[in-house]
Amino acid sequence: MENSSKDDYKIQSFDIETQTLLKTALNDPGSVDLEKVCSVIVEQSLKDQIFSREAGRICYSIVQTEANQTNGSSFRRHLLTRLQQEFIAREETRRRSTQEWVCLVSFICNIFDYLKVNNMPMVALVQPVYDCLLRLAQPDALKNEVEVDCLVLQLHRIGDQLEKMNMQRMDEMFYLLRDGFLLQEDLSSMGRLLLLEILEFRAGGWNLSDTAQKYYYSEVTD
Repeated sequence: MENSSKDDYKIQSFDIETQTLLKTALNDPGSVDLEKVCSVIVEQSLKDQIFSREAGRICYSIVQTEANQTNGSSFRRHLLTRLQQEFIAREETRRRSTQEWVCLVSFICNIFDYLKVNNMPMVALVQPVYDCLLRLAQPDALKNEVEVDCLVLQLHRIGDQLEKMNMQRMDEMFYLLRDGFLLQEDLSSMGRLLLLEILEFRAGGWNLSDTAQKYYYSEVTD
């Protein structure tokens, strides 16, 4: 019930017609154009970072309802096709708009987090998610606090799951983050703090001690 109320809250940011479309999709997906529903969710996710962080839950609800009611997977198919298109165009998106780019990364990571097959992450999404996060770990991206913040946020949310799927690529990412922290001179003080926190977070088994949490929280709020 908690998830449903939050989904309703997020839908309130749309116009009335779109709200009706999404509410119908959540309750009776077989009665609406699911490709259109997918486009609405993706396009809003690329504009609204708060929505992009939560859209995975809405997509999960539609996928589950469609599977339960009709044993279908039309919405998931449309969603994965659209994600593939956006993923292919990711560098162009990054050049055009940093905000749109971090929204895209957030959305893809949230879909990875919510959409499971037999309670396991979808294998088809593992490498695209890694590719996006590794792009955020490159030296030019580490200079941008917005991109560093996005990277750290996603690793807090799905880092543990990703590592279990492919530890080698996670190691590769953290070599980049460590080198960036130690060697890169053009990082902002906040960017450097965020990198230190995520390095410590993974070293602690994807967990921070209470003392470390208080330290980083106080530094960020100050």
